[in-house]
Amino acid sequence: MASDAGPPDDVRMYVPSSASPDPDIYTDLGAVVVGGETFGVRRRDSDGSHHYDWISGPNDGYGFSVSGGGAPVGEEWHTRAIRDFLAGIDPATGYLADP
Repeated sequence: MASDAGPPDDVRMYVPSSASPDPDIYTDLGAVVVGGETFGVRRRDSDGSHHYDWISGPNDGYGFSVSGGGAPVGEEWHTRAIRDFLAGIDPATGYLADP
């Protein structure tokens, strides 16, 4: 086929959106330990959402996010969110279990 003749003059690289630079600004809220598992917690300044990086987890870069208003939340709120997340983890894979 003519389209298979060779590389086009305009070569483009596609990357997952997670690999793109994140233009948002985050406030580091520190680490929270729940059930022996450590999570780094960040708040996105633009919308107040919270992002939890599972630092001690078996899968590098894995975690979760919680949308919410811009009102400050305490450690108890973070602990509850992390407990809920951990309750859904499949111990065999370290990822959220399929429903």
